[in-house]
Amino acid sequence: MTDCRPPSEIMRLARLGSAHQTRLSFMRVLLRGMRRNGWRVKRALWQLDDTGVGRAVYSAEGQGQCYSLVAFAHDLPDCQRSDRVIAEAWDATFALMDGRPTNADLDRLAANVPLQEAGRVSDSELVLSRANRSSRLWAHVVERLAAGLQPDAERLAEVGYLMRTTAVYGSGKFGAADHAALAGRPLMDGPFRAEMLAVWLIRAFVCDLVEHMARVTGGARATCLAPALRRSLGIGNSTGLGMAPFLVNHPALLNAWIDARERAFARVRALPASSAGTREGFERALKGTEALLAGWRSKHPKQISKLADLKGDLRRISGKISTGLLERAHPWQALWIWAQSALTIEGQELVLALMLEPHGTLIDDLAEEMGVEEYRKARIDGSMTLSELSDLIRQHFSWALQPDYAVPEGCARFWYVSEAKLEPRLGERHAEAGADLEQPLDIGRSVAALAKTLQDLPGDTNVADFLRAQPEHRRALRRIQMVQSAPYGEIRDNLISADLMPIDMLRCKLAFFGATRFDPRSDRWVRITMFQNAPLPDELHQLPEDDWCLGAQLLPA
Repeated sequence: MTDCRPPSEIMRLARLGSAHQTRLSFMRVLLRGMRRNGWRVKRALWQLDDTGVGRAVYSAEGQGQCYSLVAFAHDLPDCQRSDRVIAEAWDATFALMDGRPTNADLDRLAANVPLQEAGRVSDSELVLSRANRSSRLWAHVVERLAAGLQPDAERLAEVGYLMRTTAVYGSGKFGAADHAALAGRPLMDGPFRAEMLAVWLIRAFVCDLVEHMARVTGGARATCLAPALRRSLGIGNSTGLGMAPFLVNHPALLNAWIDARERAFARVRALPASSAGTREGFERALKGTEALLAGWRSKHPKQISKLADLKGDLRRISGKISTGLLERAHPWQALWIWAQSALTIEGQELVLALMLEPHGTLIDDLAEEMGVEEYRKARIDGSMTLSELSDLIRQHFSWALQPDYAVPEGCARFWYVSEAKLEPRLGERHAEAGADLEQPLDIGRSVAALAKTLQDLPGDTNVADFLRAQPEHRRALRRIQMVQSAPYGEIRDNLISADLMPIDMLRCKLAFFGATRFDPRSDRWVRITMFQNAPLPDELHQLPEDDWCLGAQLLPA
C-alpha cells in the first residue's frame, strides 16, 4: 500500500490554502447519494406577488426522509444590500425544516426567519440562511427574459450566480436542531450535508424567482432560462472569519476529512496500471478545469498570483500527459512524483483532485468515514508520563517550538468573539484593545509554553499529577495527546503571527464543501461559488453522475 502524505507536509497553511474540491467534497457526496437513492424534489408551495415578495416551499424526499426548504423573498432597497454579517435585511431568507411544514409552521417561520439572528427557530429546523441578489446580474437577467431573450452568456460566466448567501447556519444556531438530530439517517448523517442540501434547494428557488419576475415584467413575451444557462448559475457565498476557527476547534473532524482524502489519494497512487476509462476521465477533468479556469477571476494579489501559477501548471500537466505517462506502469504514482518537482503547491493539489476524479469505484466509500464523534478522541490520558508527553511534542509539535512568541511579529494577532454578532474576529494585539478577551486558538504558543514548563519537571511524573498542580496547561496537553489518534487534526502554523493569512483556513474548509472560484476580497474574507453547473432538481436523474464537476458540462460531449 502506498503511504499517505505525512501531516508535516500537508497541514501547513500554504498547502491547506491551495486545496481544490474533490469527489469526496460534501456537495458532490450529497448529490451523488440523492441520485443513487432515488430522491425527488417538488415545489410544494409558491406564493409570491408581482413585486417578488412572498414565500415558497421545496421538499426533498428519499430513503424514508423529507426535508423542506422554506423560502421568504423580500423587497430590499439597493442601499440596504450588503455582504456584511452586520446586515439586518436581505433579499431572501431561508430555513431548512425536518419534514413538511404546516400552515402554523409557515406563520411561525415567517415571524422569525427574516430576522435571522434576531429571531429564533425550533428544533424542527436544521439550517438557517439568507442571500442577496447580485447587483451586477439580476436586473440584466430579468430584463432579457422578460423580452423573450436569453441573458448574455459571458456576463453570466463572469459572475457565476444570481444570489449569494451571506450565512448558512446549522448545528444548533439560534434554536435550530443540532447535527446529532441527523445521526443514523441514511445519506444525511455526514458532515454539512443538511447545509449543502439547503444551498442546493436555494439555488432552485433563485432560478424560479428570477423567471417569476421576468413573467411579471414581460407577460406573454417572457421566456425561461435555457437549461444550460440555468445550470451554469451556482449560488455565491461570502464567507469571513467566522468559519476559520472551526478547523482549530474541531481537530478530530478535520483529521477525518484530511485522512479520508489522503487515503483515497494513496489508493489511486498504488494502482499498478491505468485503464482506458480512467485515462479518459482524467483528461476530460483536466480539460474541464481549463474551461473553469477561464472564468475564475480575482482582484486579490495572492489569488491573482495563484491563478497565474495554475494556468502554467495546467500547461505543464497537459504536456506531461501527452508523453504517454499514464499508459506506463504505476502511472499515478509517477505522475505525482513528477508533480512534486515540476508544479507549484496550487498545481500539486489540483493534480490530487484530478487523479481522484476517475476513480469513484475505488474511493467513494471513504466519504462515509468523514464524520466523527469528537469527544471520544478528546479524553486526557492521565497515566502518561511527562517524559512520554515531551516525546510527543518533539515528534509532532516541533513547528510550535520554532516561532519566537515574545517578539511582536510572533504574537501580532489575537482571536476574539464580537459582542454584536457573536462571530469570531481577529484583532491586532499591539494596536487594538481587547486582547484580554482572546480566544484559545494560539495552539502553537500554548504548546511551546507547556514544553518550557516540562523542562524543569521529573520525567516520571504522570499527567494527572501534573495537571492537578498546573491545570492551565490542560488545553495544550489535550491537543498533544490527540495527535496520536488524529495526526491530521492540527494546523502546523502559528495562528497569531503577523503574516497569518486567514483565507488559507477558509479555503481549506470551503474546498471540502465543494466550492469553486475562490475570490479573496481581503486576507479575511472570500467569495466563492457553490453548485455551479450542478443539475437542478428536475435534472438530477437525467444528467450523468458527477459530470458537472471540474467544468465537465462546459465541454462538448
